[in-house]
Amino acid sequence: MSLPLCHDCLMDITSPCVVTLTWTLSDAQGQLMDQLDEPVEFFYGGEDLLPKVEEALQGQRAGFETHLHLEPENAFGDYHSELVCFEPRHLFPPDIQAGMQFEGLPEGAITPDMPDDLIYTITEVYPEHVVLDANHPLAGIALRIALKVLDVRGATEEEIAAGSVGDSPLALIGGPPPGQTLH
Repeated sequence: MSLPLCHDCLMDITSPCVVTLTWTLSDAQGQLMDQLDEPVEFFYGGEDLLPKVEEALQGQRAGFETHLHLEPENAFGDYHSELVCFEPRHLFPPDIQAGMQFEGLPEGAITPDMPDDLIYTITEVYPEHVVLDANHPLAGIALRIALKVLDVRGATEEEIAAGSVGDSPLALIGGPPPGQTLH
């Protein structure tokens, strides 16, 4: 695997800029959850990174490595059992399966007071009902992150306007905790 060359090895990480990272993500017991071996760019000073990760990166340069322990409140929030509901099976397409995600509840949902603007994950499918969970998949989990900064560069005008370099890999593991942004 070839790693990108540093654009400006002397550039400090300050907002706004783009950092290229690799990481290993584990739970508090050291169980591997995700490994980002291929370098990925993140917008620093926007919504691509968790605040505690940004705090650790502040003022650092390419080559910096760190290990962070994040409690749920500094990662993806606490788990909220009130964000789990059961909906009739007939409201869903026949080919649904556990792990599928969608925004909001289906039309005709019977669970009152569930937020419409959250990402729901189907956790179980039964003949008569479907179990939906609007918690982030990593909610309630303390995390360990070992990360390495491979590159730091200035952000483009487009990245600054968007507050992001695009889809963050963190977004691939689910939506934000209730009342919070993903990062």
